[in-house]
Amino acid sequence: MSEHLRIEVLADLVGMSRSSLHQHFKALTGMSPLQYQKHLRLQEARRLMVMEDMNIADASYRVGYESPSQFSREYRRLFGTPPHRDVQSIEVPAQ
Repeated sequence: MSEHLRIEVLADLVGMSRSSLHQHFKALTGMSPLQYQKHLRLQEARRLMVMEDMNIADASYRVGYESPSQFSREYRRLFGTPPHRDVQSIEVPAQ
């Protein structure tokens, strides 16, 4: 998940042009491949912080961000609140 998504490689793997891949991918997911990858990374970081009690910087690096501040901006854009506040508001079910 932390690897950079290479559209050319993905398009070659599925036998499509880059533009065709983007068009089909967006039709299925409502997002571009890069937006989808960002969404998955942020969801995984949230899981790491909530379920594994990982701090923000470590979670951001684990999922492929090079800058915790960029991670925090994108996290807030997706979830509507900064990571530390969001994580504090999520109750973890008892196991």
